Amino acid sequence: MTTNEPSRTQWLGRWGFVMAATGSAVGLGNIWKFPYMTGEYGGGAFVLVYLACILSVGVPVMMSEIAFGRRGRGSPVDAFRRLVTESGRSPLWSVLGWMAMLCGFMILCFYVVVAGWSFSYLWKMLSGSLAGSSVDDMAAIFGANNANPWNLGGWSTLVTVLTMVIVGKGVQGGIERSTSWMMPGMVVMLVIMIIYGMFSGGFADALTFLFAFNASELSSEGMLAAMGHAFFTLSLASGAILTYGSYLPKHASIGRTTLTVAVADTLVALMAGLAIFPAIFANGMQPDSGPGLIFMSLPLAFQAMPFGQLFGILFFIMLAMAALTSSISMVEATVSWLTDNAGISRRGASWSTGIVLWVISTLAMLSFNIGSDWTLLGMHFFDWLDYLTSRLMMPLGGLGMVLLAGFVLNKHVMRDELGLSPRVYALWLFMVRYVSPLGILVIFINALGVASVDFSSHWPILLVVLVAFMVVGELASPRLRQLCHSRAGAEH
Repeated sequence: MTTNEPSRTQWLGRWGFVMAATGSAVGLGNIWKFPYMTGEYGGGAFVLVYLACILSVGVPVMMSEIAFGRRGRGSPVDAFRRLVTESGRSPLWSVLGWMAMLCGFMILCFYVVVAGWSFSYLWKMLSGSLAGSSVDDMAAIFGANNANPWNLGGWSTLVTVLTMVIVGKGVQGGIERSTSWMMPGMVVMLVIMIIYGMFSGGFADALTFLFAFNASELSSEGMLAAMGHAFFTLSLASGAILTYGSYLPKHASIGRTTLTVAVADTLVALMAGLAIFPAIFANGMQPDSGPGLIFMSLPLAFQAMPFGQLFGILFFIMLAMAALTSSISMVEATVSWLTDNAGISRRGASWSTGIVLWVISTLAMLSFNIGSDWTLLGMHFFDWLDYLTSRLMMPLGGLGMVLLAGFVLNKHVMRDELGLSPRVYALWLFMVRYVSPLGILVIFINALGVASVDFSSHWPILLVVLVAFMVVGELASPRLRQLCHSRAGAEH
């Protein structure tokens, strides 16, 4: 424990963190992207690869982030500064905290626009205005929804206001209380939809689509998709998990808590598939239409179902809650930093952040309508926010975090904070030093489009690279610590 640990609000219990962190991880991508990828890349074979990636990349990085947050007891910026000070390392490492906090805020600037679609479609379903006779009709409704800046801006503004109201009420009274009913509520609605799907006529096809073990369909592209989704689905390197970890009580087990969140996130994604695809298959529709599956194909399927409007309302309530819990997590790092460093109240920090968020998200929203001609290097402002965060900041931030945890900090810092048995700690250290960095590098290179790794034919080369990475890491580790220590001394 750091010697000058600041006083900090904590979750009422471990389950408060689990609900909040799972809410952060479960977003719109879980509802349509993961089920679609599962069916596209080999069903059960893809799920196994995805779980292996969760265990080898996602879980070690998430454990590190939670440990950083709890040890530093602050926002990403403050937590990293305290950690490197405790280990006598260079304060330059705190740039990882700034990157994570900025990354989460930038993601939220375009995410509230996407979340606004969920609330808009919930209203359309409630009012009965979501009607069409074909997918093309639904596509026209979706296009019209985005073409009107007042409509799209109004719904994204609502998401911003709801997010700030909840965050402004505090960790326990706002975030923990809201996620403690929203997450179970989402699961209950999924269970209801799954039970209904069992009698829709398309459930057997949905099971085959999601879980048939087709190893021949698992391409290198599918493996990369599994690895990338495993990293991004857990909200890693965006400041959210680290900040939530700073509220985690000392007695809570980081290892068990992380595994619980990872399992819950995966189960919700699979349940979403079992809730969505029976309706799609029962109506003879295609399951591989990406975002269109949610906002075009599925509403059309609801129209053809008995009690379809009721289940459509349930679905979009669930989708809106998934979007809101993710929005709450992505802004918390910024609000936490302001309350700790700017001398203002949590409510003042929330609304100050909300004003800036509203301005930037409005620019992102305009990319779909009156600003559709405003591009820089061929991309709209919305696309730039997505590109910079998902392809650059998150992978680089994650890589920096595992290097810091595995090579730079004093060994006792992470060992004491994680509280693992010697064997489990040795496994975590191996993963965070070698397997996770290599996996993140592969994700990073693939995301940039520089190269695509063919796992099926080049796995021996990857094995050699891993061994070389281990050797270089072991040789460089003492020198890296010495270098960081000497720089820290020089700067002081």
